[in-house]
Order: sequence, then structure tokens, then C-alpha cells
Amino acid sequence: MDLSLTNRQQRVLRATVDHYIATAEPVGSKALAREYSLSISPATIRNVMGVLEEEGLLFQPHTSAGRVPSDFGYRHYVDELVMPSTTLRSQIKQALDKKLRTDSWIFEVLLRDAAQILATLSGCVALITLPQAATSTIRHLHLVQVEPQRVMLILVTDAYETQSVMMELPHGAWDEADPERFEQELHILSNFLNHHFVGSSLQDLVVLDQYELDREFQKYTDFLKILLTDLTQQCESLSPKNILVGGLAEVLRQPEFSELQQAQTLIHLLENGQDLLRPLFHELTTDMIKQGADVVPRSKKVQVRIGSENSLESIQAYSLVSSTYQKGETPIGSVGVLGPTRMAYEKVIALVTVTADYLSTCLTQIA
Repeated sequence: MDLSLTNRQQRVLRATVDHYIATAEPVGSKALAREYSLSISPATIRNVMGVLEEEGLLFQPHTSAGRVPSDFGYRHYVDELVMPSTTLRSQIKQALDKKLRTDSWIFEVLLRDAAQILATLSGCVALITLPQAATSTIRHLHLVQVEPQRVMLILVTDAYETQSVMMELPHGAWDEADPERFEQELHILSNFLNHHFVGSSLQDLVVLDQYELDREFQKYTDFLKILLTDLTQQCESLSPKNILVGGLAEVLRQPEFSELQQAQTLIHLLENGQDLLRPLFHELTTDMIKQGADVVPRSKKVQVRIGSENSLESIQAYSLVSSTYQKGETPIGSVGVLGPTRMAYEKVIALVTVTADYLSTCLTQIA
């Protein structure tokens, strides 16, 4: 919907949204005249607010109350009135530098810490997805014997996630009389796997070519194919779908959650409804991959879904601000903030943008 507002209407709308974000109370013309430098009388402000209400940007929750922004009002505010702040971005970057440990090789620990910091700074729920297995690549593979007839394959991805699979050895593979030779064979098999698969995606694990194996290892071919297939399925079922959640306590302090039912609905969604939330982030990551993350301006990589714009009915009373973090030029996960539609969009957009960029930089540094 195209909408052209005058400069005066823009200033009154911004003041109304800013006031409601700060107070959670409907605002009237006298309060705007008193608290904002609009240089116009309360009567004029009241007339402008009436026009904004006619356009669907504001509404009155009660006939005797002031006005509050509608979802459409927030949308215009986000698209036209929110101004990127270099100072704010710099402050957020400094906070992340101060509070995050980037020397840990376990990337998931970094993501959990980032989610908690993002939640604390925004006062909302932070949601960060683990790297998607479909776009993760293999950093290291290692076969280890754990029992006479069992081995474990350990896989480390480029995001330093670790997966493992236990497998029974094929008949005749374990020679009790010569355990040293078997250990050597596992070492050679590990080298073979690393040679062929390091730098490949997890999907490549299932295309092992048995004819590339030396004749001495033919007895392991079926075993390896089953092992790698199982590992791929395990990675697909775990890593790409988990969502790290931080800040539930912060958001429940907001006045929107003073009613027990609304608080319980949000808690249930975050604890038991990740299957519903995942498609929202998967859609964003997929779109970035299709468009090519390197050609999409960062300002366009932040997606703001406001209220009824959310396809998931249970969060249509909230707003979701999200972006992707990348490995090189490939988006592999998402960073999001979920909170009331009365969120501080200017700050939250900057928080999500800087955090996503920060995680992308960390991934590059630990490569």
C-alpha cells in the first residue's frame, strides 16, 4: 500500500510511536506537544493524529484514550522513519567484544552466549539457529575403536560442531590376534575419509565410491556407506533445526505479558513449538542463498515481520526481527529477536544486524 505523508505527519507519527514504545500507554496530543519539539499546537497535533488514524496508522483502543500505532503504523515507521545509527552499532559491537569469548573452538557456546547478550540488550527473546547441516562443510573425520567389535566415527564441521556415530564392525574385520594392524587400518581409513570429504558438504558423505577404495579395504565398503549415511541423517535431524533461546525472563517483564494466558502461550511456543518457528528462519536463510548473500545489501538482509505479517498465528501479537550469519558468502544460520510489536525497532534492528555480522566474522576467523 503506497502512502505519502507530509513532513508534519511523519514527525507526529514518529513521536507517537516513540512515546508508545517508551511508555506502553496510549498518547494524546498534549503529551506530544509537551514532550517533543514538534513546534505545533496540541490542536494541530490532534488534527494530524486524526488524519493518521483515518489512514490506518494509528487507532484508539478506547474512545476516551489516546492513540497507539497499528501494525501498519509500525510498518511505515520501520520502513521510512527508522534511521541507522553508526554510534549505536559501535556501542553494540563494543558490548559483544567485551562480553563474548571468541577463543572457544565450540561455536555453539559462542552462539548461546550471543543469544543471552542479545536478549539482555533488547529486553526481548533472542533466537539463534545453529548452523544448517545442508550448508556446513566437513573439517575433520576420525575413526576410533571403542570396543573390540565397535568403532565410532567423529565428525567436526567448519562451525566446530561435533557429531558422532557408533557402528558394529563388519564380520571378520576385527582380528584379535593383530589389534595393532587393525588400528593402522582405522588410521588409513580416517586419512582416506579426510582426503575425500574435508571441505565437502555433509550431503557428500553418502556418495562414497567403492572403486576408489584399495582392494585391502573392500571388506569395509558396506560398513562405511552405512556409517556415513547414518551420520548424515543424524546431522540433518539435529544441527540445522535447533534454535537457541535467550531472554524469556526479560520479555515477560514487558506489560504486554501481564496477563497469565499470554505469558503461558509464549512460554509454550518457545519450549515446545520450535517446529513451528524453524520455517520462519529457514525461509530467510533460503532466500539469502538463492539471491546470493554477497550481492544483497546488509540493509536488505534484515527482515522485520510485524504483528499480523507473521505467518505463524501464535506470534501475530509480536514482531520478529531477523537476519542471517554467514560462512564466507553462504548464509548458514539466523539471528532473531522476538518481542511485542511495541519493541524499540531502531535499537533491535541494529542489535540483530551487528550480532549477525559479528558471528559471521567469528566464523571466518576460526576457519
